[in-house]
Amino acid sequence: MLAIAASAHQAAAESRSGTLELDPSKTLIEFRLPGSIHTTHGIFKLDHGTIKADLATGEASGSIVVDARSGDSGIGARDGRMKNSVLEVQKYPKITFDPHHAAGQLGKDGQFKARLQGVLTLHGAGHQIVMDVQGRLIGDSLVAKSHFSVPYVEWGLQDPSVLFFTVAKQVDIDIATEGHIIWTGDLSRRSHE
Repeated sequence: MLAIAASAHQAAAESRSGTLELDPSKTLIEFRLPGSIHTTHGIFKLDHGTIKADLATGEASGSIVVDARSGDSGIGARDGRMKNSVLEVQKYPKITFDPHHAAGQLGKDGQFKARLQGVLTLHGAGHQIVMDVQGRLIGDSLVAKSHFSVPYVEWGLQDPSVLFFTVAKQVDIDIATEGHIIWTGDLSRRSHE
C-alpha cells in the first residue's frame, strides 16, 4: 500500500520511503465462512498496524496485528468454539501479517492498486501470502481495502464441521482501513536541485 502511495508525489518519487500507521478505529476486518446451512459472517479487531516501505527497492517491513480474541460472529457458543477449539486464542492471542515486499500502480487521481507480499502468522505458524490492495491516497492519508482467502484447514487448524453442518475449508477475509503516512524521503532538497 505504502510503496504505491509514495509515488503520489511524482517528483523524485523513486527516492521516497515512509511509514504507514493504520488507525484501528477506522479498520474493519470481516470474515466470511460458507457452510451447508448458512454462511457465517463476523469481525476481528485490529490491535495495531505499521507498514514501512521503500519505493526504490520495493522492500517493506512492519507488522499488522489482529486480536484473535476479538472474533465475533454474533453467536456466543459459535464464537467460543472458534476461539477455544479452532484458533486456540489462549495459546495464540494474536494474528499477524509481516510485509516483505510492496509493488503496484498509482493513478493521477490518487487511486492505486498494489500487492503486498509477506508472512501471515496464524495459530503459531507463518505462511507466505499475497494481498491485493486497492484504495486512494489523499495527501498523507490513505484509504484502502483488500480481499484474500485463508485455507485454515490446510494450515493445520481444526475443521469446525459437525455431521451434516459442514463449512468451507477456507475463510474469506475482507479488510477496509485508513491510515496516515509519515514520509521519510528527502523531497524538499531534491525539488530545489
